[in-house]
Amino acid sequence: MNEILQTFDLSKRFRKTVVLERMNLSIAEGSVYGLLGQNGAGKTTAVKILMNLVQPSDGRAEIFGHDSRRLSSEDFTRIGYVSENQELPEWMTVEYFMRYLAPFYPNWDTKRAEELLRQFNLPRDRKLKHLSRGMRMKASLASSLAYRPKLIVLDEPFSGLDALVRDQFIEGLLESIEGATVLISSHDLTEIENFASHVGYLDQGRLVFSEEMASLTARFREIEITRKGPVPELSNWPKSWVSTEHSGAVTRFVDTGFDAEESLSQVRQFFQSAQQISVNPMPLRQIFVTLAKTGQQGA
Repeated sequence: MNEILQTFDLSKRFRKTVVLERMNLSIAEGSVYGLLGQNGAGKTTAVKILMNLVQPSDGRAEIFGHDSRRLSSEDFTRIGYVSENQELPEWMTVEYFMRYLAPFYPNWDTKRAEELLRQFNLPRDRKLKHLSRGMRMKASLASSLAYRPKLIVLDEPFSGLDALVRDQFIEGLLESIEGATVLISSHDLTEIENFASHVGYLDQGRLVFSEEMASLTARFREIEITRKGPVPELSNWPKSWVSTEHSGAVTRFVDTGFDAEESLSQVRQFFQSAQQISVNPMPLRQIFVTLAKTGQQGA
């Protein structure tokens, strides 16, 4: 499978502050990739480097096999970019904005643009500066999808949007991603979990892991043990066991490298007085919270 986007030891420093540290990211063509992390983790900086809005301190990024610092005008006509803080020409009306953009994109689809305006209930005659935050985000998305880009980059697109606007935003996106690759930078996990095929986790500028969503959710399990005897010595526990809690005769922890046969064998080895062992899958939000609390290095 072709890699549509890659970074190689990508780093960014603002004076003495390290924002990105040797990030090596690879996103395959046709995937929907969620780049996750807490606020301040470096997600937006990474996206801005990819879009050539910020220059890296070290390393490089490539899109369509081209250095992001030297993307051509043709490359940019194949990229749709939407940011939570995106600047728009506020004096334009929605309709004028769409007509203004059309000549810049050889693949602009007028019919699709009309469909997006209707789908998002965008008021054609209203100036962009008079739109609500949600309407502005939908206008940005509509303008970025009308030319059917091959790469769609969304930086914190759900921030501050109410539930209805989010649903409309996602519906419009999902109807337009056939044949496209999507990169979504976000700390909002509920939406990401519903449609991302791959996920990466940034922590203080470091890419902790990058893998398929199915693989990630398969290897994280919350394990609960009801025991008779005392808590075993913790110093010898497997490194993949984190977030340990004890409550009376019950011990809970998260196994970040779960394997049904091996993990249960280890549990029985350490908890020889176990009366009951429960293994529970974890939603993405719970996985994210576990990683954020423990600084776990992805197993």
